[in-house]
Amino acid sequence: MSIRTLDDLLAEGVSGRRVLVRADLNVPLDKQTGAITDDGRIRAVLPTLSALTGAGAKVTVCSHLGRPKGAPDPQFSLRAVADRLGELLGAPVHFATDTVGDSARSTVEALGDGAVALLENLRFNVGETSKDEAERKSFADQLAGFGEAYVDDAFGAVHRKHASVYDVPARLPHYAGRLVLREVEVLSALTGEPERPYVVVLGGSKVSDKLAVIEALLPKVDRLLIGGGMCFTFLKAQGHEVGTSLLEKDMVETCRNLMERAPGKIMLPVDVVAADAFAPDAAHDTVRADGIPSHRLGLDIGPETVAGFAAAVKGAKTIFWNGPMGVFEMAPFAHGTRGVAEAIAGSGAFTVVGGGDSAAAVRALGLDESSFGHISTGGGASLEYLEGKTLPGIAALEN
Repeated sequence: MSIRTLDDLLAEGVSGRRVLVRADLNVPLDKQTGAITDDGRIRAVLPTLSALTGAGAKVTVCSHLGRPKGAPDPQFSLRAVADRLGELLGAPVHFATDTVGDSARSTVEALGDGAVALLENLRFNVGETSKDEAERKSFADQLAGFGEAYVDDAFGAVHRKHASVYDVPARLPHYAGRLVLREVEVLSALTGEPERPYVVVLGGSKVSDKLAVIEALLPKVDRLLIGGGMCFTFLKAQGHEVGTSLLEKDMVETCRNLMERAPGKIMLPVDVVAADAFAPDAAHDTVRADGIPSHRLGLDIGPETVAGFAAAVKGAKTIFWNGPMGVFEMAPFAHGTRGVAEAIAGSGAFTVVGGGDSAAAVRALGLDESSFGHISTGGGASLEYLEGKTLPGIAALEN
C-alpha cells in the first residue's frame, strides 16, 4: 500500500499542531449500569494516542458507539469512554458534549500541547452515516476543521463509507495509525501465501453472514472448521435433523454445494450440547450431531467435537478464527469456545482472532491475550478484507 503512516507524521513534527484521530471506541456497555464491560478497543488505540501526545500534539479523538439514529441518545454517550480513556492514558480527557457544536469547538480550542479531547458520539449527527453525499461531506467539513492532520486508527470502521472515515481524509493530510497498519499487515499475510497447513475456524450465528468469506477462503485453506449456530444449517444440508436449533432454510442448498465443492475440507461437529430452551438454566446434555431431539436446540459444540477441532489445529502453521463455537455468554454453553480457543492459543501456529465476538470471548473467558498472534479489533472489517473487498477507509488513506 502507498499510505503515509503515523511515523511519517511524527517525523514531520506535531508539537503544537492539532491532530484529529478517528478511533474505534465502540465498546460494549452493561445495559443496566452503562459501565464498560470490555475496554479492549480503548486499549488498542493507546499506542497511537500516546505517541502523539508524547510529541506535543493537541489531539482530538472522534468515534461512534452503538447505532443511534442520527440524534443524541444518552444510552450511547461516549462520556464513560472518555473517563476510561483518561484512566488508561494517565491524564484527563476533555469531553465535548456534542460532535461539531459549541462544546466541541470550545473544547478543541482550549487544548494545550499534549492534551486529548474526545468528541461526543459521531452518530449523534445524521451526517456521519448519511447516504446523501452533500450531507455527509458537510459534516466532514466541520470535523476536518478540528485538525491540521488526520490519523485513522479505527480499523473496526474502515469498511464503512462514513464521513469521519471516508470524507475527512480528503480534506486533511492523512495517515494510518499503528493499529490500522498492524491489522492490514496481518490480514495481508492471510490473503497472500500463508504458511501451511492453513486452518480457518468459523462460528457465529448465521451462514449468510459468513458466506462471502467462506467462498473466498475455501480454495485457500487446508481445513475449514465450522461451529456455532451456523453449523446447524450445514448439518441440515447433510440430511440431519436439528430440532429447534438456529437454521437458515434458504441456505441449506448453498451449504450442500460448498461441501460438494470441497470434499473432506469442511469439518463439522459430531456432537453438540442441546438444551430445552435458550437460557442458562435450561436442561441440557450432549447428543450426537445427527441425533438432536426435535424439541431441543443446540447451543454449543460437544466435547468430542472440541477434541477433533483441537487435533485439526494442532499441526497448523497458520490459523484464523472468527466466531464463537456456542453461546459463550452463558456458562453451561461456553466450554466449546473455551476448548477451541485454548487449542488455537497452544497450537504454536501464527494465530489471528478475527475481532467481534471472538475477541470478546477471549477476554470474557479470561484467556491470555498474549498467547494469540493477533487479536483484531474489527470483526466485519477483517472479514471483508479477507473477502477481497475494497474497504472505503483504507482506500481513502491510499488516495
